[in-house]
Amino acid sequence: MVRLRKVVPPRCADVFVKLEWENPIGSVKDRMVRAVISRAEADGRLKPGDTVVDYWTDQLNNQGFTHGGIESSPNRYAPEGLATEWEHVTMKSWPARLILTVMIPVTVSSPHAKDAVDTKPGFENLLRRAIVVKDEPADRHSLSARMAHYKVPGLSVAIIEGCKVVEARGFGEVEVDGVAVQPDTLFQAASISKPVTALAVLRLVEQDKLSLDADVRTGLKTWMLPDSPLLKEHPVTLRTLLSHSAGLNVHGFGGYPVGAALPTTSQILDGFSPANSEPIRVQSPPGSRSSYSGGGYVVTQLLMTDSTAKPFPEVMRNLVLAPVGMADSTFEQPLPVRLTASAATGHLFSGKPVPGKWHVYPEMAAAGLWTTPRDLARLAIAVMRASQAAPDAIVSKSAAASMLNAQIADRSLGWEVDGEGKARSFGHGGANEGYGAVMIAYPETCQGAAVMTNADGGRLLVNEVLRAIADTYHWADAMPSAEQERIGVTPAIITRFAGAYRLKDVTLEIAADKVGGLTLSWEGLTSEPLLASPNGLFAPDSGLVVETKEAAAASAQTLTLYYVETNTGKYEAARIAP
Repeated sequence: MVRLRKVVPPRCADVFVKLEWENPIGSVKDRMVRAVISRAEADGRLKPGDTVVDYWTDQLNNQGFTHGGIESSPNRYAPEGLATEWEHVTMKSWPARLILTVMIPVTVSSPHAKDAVDTKPGFENLLRRAIVVKDEPADRHSLSARMAHYKVPGLSVAIIEGCKVVEARGFGEVEVDGVAVQPDTLFQAASISKPVTALAVLRLVEQDKLSLDADVRTGLKTWMLPDSPLLKEHPVTLRTLLSHSAGLNVHGFGGYPVGAALPTTSQILDGFSPANSEPIRVQSPPGSRSSYSGGGYVVTQLLMTDSTAKPFPEVMRNLVLAPVGMADSTFEQPLPVRLTASAATGHLFSGKPVPGKWHVYPEMAAAGLWTTPRDLARLAIAVMRASQAAPDAIVSKSAAASMLNAQIADRSLGWEVDGEGKARSFGHGGANEGYGAVMIAYPETCQGAAVMTNADGGRLLVNEVLRAIADTYHWADAMPSAEQERIGVTPAIITRFAGAYRLKDVTLEIAADKVGGLTLSWEGLTSEPLLASPNGLFAPDSGLVVETKEAAAASAQTLTLYYVETNTGKYEAARIAP
C-alpha cells in the first residue's frame, strides 16, 4: 500500500522525501526516490545543483539525513509560503507496507534554498598549465581539451565563496562511454582522507577520549608499536602522527583488487600477508623532522578503534560525516553494493579502466574515503567556521587553529598549510590507483574549491582547474604559472639529456620523440612533453624543471630536478643507461 501524506519539510530542500516502512530495504527505497527525482529533472522542476533531502521515521527516533543535499533536521522548516507539487510512487514487487511522500517546490523564496548555484560560469575555459612560455600567446585551455589530453573521463568540482557552496558541477562520464558525472557521483579521495581523520581525532580529544601528546602505546590495545632506541627522547604521539613528524615509514598504499583477501589493521601494521606493504616502524626520532607517512595514519586508525570499540567507518560517520553534512561520503571499504552504482570508475594513465573498476583500501584513515567535491567543500567550511568560533562549530577555535597553523614544516594537524593574510590556505591532494583529487580553502576570505577526477592523469589536471577557479573567483592566492624562456631542441640537447636515470627508487627516462622533441616518462607509466630552455628542460604540464649538474658536459651524468609549484627542494637523478 502506498499512501500520500502531507509533511513539513526541512529548510533548504528543493525536494523532500518522507518514507515510513516495515522491513525496509535501502536499495528499493533509493530506486523509488530516484524515479521521482528523474521525472522532476525531466520536466524541469529540478535543476542542476538543487538539493534533495531524504527524511524518515523509524522505530528508534526521528532523525534527518541527506540524499545529495545539505543537512536536515526535524527542527528546520521550509520558508513560509512554499508552493509545492506532490507525487507518490510504488513498486509492484514491494512486499511490505511503504509510504512515500515527495514534495517538489515550484517557487522558493528563501535565499538559503540551495547550497549550490552556478553563479560564475566560465572557469572551464580558463585552465592554465604549471609553466607558461615567455613571450608566447596566453596559455589558456578548455577543460574538455585538457581532460582529453590527460585521458580523464570524468571530473567533479565544488566551489566555496563566502563560506557557502556556490557551484557544484560534474563534467564528462563516470567511465568511458558511461553515464554523466553528477554532483553526487562518488570518487576516491585518497590522501584527503587524512585531514578528515584528523578532524575526528580532535573531536575525540575534546571528548577526553584521546590525548594529542600522550605516548600512543598507552592507548593501543590490539597491537603494539615495537620499541626502538629512537623513542628514547620522544614518544610517538597523535600530534606527531597527524603532522607527519612521528618518524614512521610507508609513504602510501597501493590498495587491493576488488575481491582480493584484505589484511586486518594489525596485519597492515606488521606487514603480514595478505598485506602488500612493508611493516610500519619508527625510522627517525619522533618530532625531529617532517616525513610524510600514510603508515602513521594507520596507527591513528587503530588507536581510534581501540579507544572507541567501534568500527572505523562508524567512528568517522558519527564524528565527522554526519555532523558536517557529508551525506554522500563513506569510509566503508570495500564500497557497499548499495553505493557502487553512484561511484565513478577509476582509470589508469593509459585511459583504460582499473581492473575491477577500483582498488580497495583497508588503510581507511590514510586513503579510504569515498566522497564528492561538494562534501569536501562542506568539510572545509566546517573547519573555517570553527576557526571563527561559530556557535555550531564542530570543534573549538583552538582545535581548528591546530588544523590551520603549521606544527612542523608546512604540516598542520591533518592539512598542508601555506601563505599569509588573505592568501593563507589549508588543503590536501589525493592520488589512489585510478583517481586524482585536490582540495584547498582560504580561511581569511572563506573561499576554496575541491576537484575530483576518475583517472591517474587527473593528478595534474586538478591543479589546472584550481588555477582557472582562482582567476574566475579572484582569489588572493592567484596561483600564478611560472614562466620559462623557450629555445629549440637541438641534436646537442638531445645528446646531453636523453637516457635513463635513477631518482631514489624510481626510474625516469628522457627520450627523443618522432617530431624532434623530447619526452619524459616515469617507470613507463606516464609521459609528458619537455621543452628546452637556455638552462635545461621544463615540463609545462607538471611544472618540472630539469637541469644538468655538470653544466659543460656533452652527456649529463646527473640531473637536478625540482617543481616550480612546490617547496620540496631539489632532487638528483643519476644516469643508469645511455
